[in-house]
Amino acid sequence: MNTLLIHNARCIATFDHASPQLAHELRDASILVHGHRIEAIGPAADLPQTADEVIDARGHLVTPGLINTHHHMTQSLTRAIPQVQNAELFGWLRGLYPIWAGLTPEMVRVSTQVAMAELLLSGCTTSSDHLYIYPNGVRLDDSIEAAQQIGMRFVASRGSMSVGQSQGGLPPDAVVENEDFILKDTQRLIETWHDKAHGAMVNVAVAPCSPFSVSQDLMRQSALLARSYGVRLHTHLAENDHDLAYTQEKFKCTPTQYAQDLGWLGADVWHAHCVKLDVEGISLFAATRTGVAHCPCSNMRLSSGIAPIRQMLDAGVPVGLGVDGSASNDAAHMVNEARQALLLARVGRAMQAPEVRTDAAGRKRTFFGCDLGPAEMTARDALSMATRGGAQVLGRSDIGHLAVGMCADLALFNLNTLAFAGGAVHDPVGALVLCASPQAAYTVVHGRVVVRQGQLTTVELGPLIERHNRLALTLTGGV
Repeated sequence: MNTLLIHNARCIATFDHASPQLAHELRDASILVHGHRIEAIGPAADLPQTADEVIDARGHLVTPGLINTHHHMTQSLTRAIPQVQNAELFGWLRGLYPIWAGLTPEMVRVSTQVAMAELLLSGCTTSSDHLYIYPNGVRLDDSIEAAQQIGMRFVASRGSMSVGQSQGGLPPDAVVENEDFILKDTQRLIETWHDKAHGAMVNVAVAPCSPFSVSQDLMRQSALLARSYGVRLHTHLAENDHDLAYTQEKFKCTPTQYAQDLGWLGADVWHAHCVKLDVEGISLFAATRTGVAHCPCSNMRLSSGIAPIRQMLDAGVPVGLGVDGSASNDAAHMVNEARQALLLARVGRAMQAPEVRTDAAGRKRTFFGCDLGPAEMTARDALSMATRGGAQVLGRSDIGHLAVGMCADLALFNLNTLAFAGGAVHDPVGALVLCASPQAAYTVVHGRVVVRQGQLTTVELGPLIERHNRLALTLTGGV
């Protein structure tokens, strides 16, 4: 097997908390990779000086490969559609469902690679994707094959919609599927693609779309199917006020009670968004180790609200980050997502409930978000969600931090650039989140360099973008 040496990095942020006596941030350090695993990590002088490939990491910050826990990659074809730019979730979906009904297998393959190229160039090495609409012969296999070609570690979530408008659901009847077929196809995908081995490049998850697009029976049967194969479960939950109202009206319960009743709480489950998770919900999620994919950019874009992430983390809920769909974020940059998670948590803290106080003159005055003390979300908290948190949410113990035996999934950022000027000299790790979000100089997946000096090595980006833009116009009818 080939060896790769990441040599003499300015800083390596390992996010390895298993050995509290060891420093988590190493200066002037190296990483030796043998095959797809990390073989050694430590001071540059103590490690070999040569390997089959050597990356000169002087002036670079090295982090674990970032992990994206929620995405809809086909949506890159429908970014910035004018008629839904100002819509909230339900209106946004109603405007886009008819367009997505025109998706083809080629569109899925090309848009998946465009989305993954964005992620890889931002230092992301593992991504999930939640594909829940399958018109015109589209299969989840199209996404998986695209991921294999571009070289990204992939959690392919077999989404589904089975309750159309005629049955009280949100999507048009034309884009829903038969539930027996959904379950059979999901079983086929697990048996064909799911890999349980250390360093697996493809996992399959079972992922009915949402309370407003699938039946309770499909939710129950999906949970039974997933657990019979030992794969994970994923869906959307408690995304905004309309989502909350729909669950209350249709099922007479809160979203957390809905999930609990259907067997959708547990360490093998992660839910996207959870913006409207209440105190009881946070407690249940923590007690059952149910995961959350936090999507701050999308939540702001669709006016969904501010998820109580600090409260979730303090309670012990596993939380990872997700860029969400490219039509509700309009980008797929994991460093920027970590930055937004940090900023939004701080804004949310400042927007706490108003407090009535008596001033020095004895007058009662209302204060909004004042004197709340230091913000409780740090840059390292945000990066931890983007690495360790994401691995936990996706059920992976072989990625998410840097240590001997772990998969060689790495991101390198050049600190000697304009974006880091004046920041990296003080705190290279904090600067990654607090300064302008950079592209990765190198991205390594499974020991393979897929981004080198800021350029993708696995697919030719120019023709891919050109084809993607043509398909986007075809899909939207020239919108």
